[in-house]
Amino acid sequence: MVDLPNVRRLEAVGFRAWPAASVQYDGSWLIRLNAGHDSKRLNSVNPLDPSDYRDIPVRLEKAARRFADYGRPLTVRQTPLTPPQLVAHMDAEGWNAFSRSLVMSVDLVEREFGDGIDHLPIKDVGRFVDACIGIAKSDPKRKAALAEIINAIKPESGLFLFEDAEMGPTAVALVVQDNDLAGIMQFAVDERVRGRGVGKAMLDVCLRWARLRGAKKAWLQVEADNSSAMALYRGAGFSEVYSYIYRTPGA
Repeated sequence: MVDLPNVRRLEAVGFRAWPAASVQYDGSWLIRLNAGHDSKRLNSVNPLDPSDYRDIPVRLEKAARRFADYGRPLTVRQTPLTPPQLVAHMDAEGWNAFSRSLVMSVDLVEREFGDGIDHLPIKDVGRFVDACIGIAKSDPKRKAALAEIINAIKPESGLFLFEDAEMGPTAVALVVQDNDLAGIMQFAVDERVRGRGVGKAMLDVCLRWARLRGAKKAWLQVEADNSSAMALYRGAGFSEVYSYIYRTPGA
């Protein structure tokens, strides 16, 4: 049984941790759009109340026009908060379903961190973004959009970067502290150093920093088919809270 109040809270902190440039509401449907970045989380319809299912075709058509204005395909992010009637409508219309992701959390209150050295976050957003793009092998043209998103985050955040003297950046992570919850975003490890404990060390740094600032729980989102990331997170004590998928109209 999914804990819907907990889902609502994690959805809210998730939106604050990864803010969209345009945010509009249609009833309790949250429509997030971003012209500069094609992240699905930033460009999706997010229904937030299972009981809000009036005028589904009309509202989807209105949303489609907004998405078209941004050059984006209409995309619905289907979570446990999505009305069953909307899910049934998308199923009946042959909508595609893809990118199943899990929202996972771990309790930090009783966690033992040992005597490891605290790793301080960096302040240079440009340097962090360059590292993110380099490790992910993303298009360098995305730098401005990614920097804009990070600079728009309102809760306290920490930018963590591991570097090697020869290879350069080897791991990155963004931790967003929102009251007693800490979200781990943009977590990535360079493929050249995977399997050497770098990911585990970076995750420990993130969780230690979050706990020191009062976080009682940490959460993250991960694609379900990312087996190496899933193994890392489960090994660190994370467990699934709920899952979501993205839906787009069929051909």
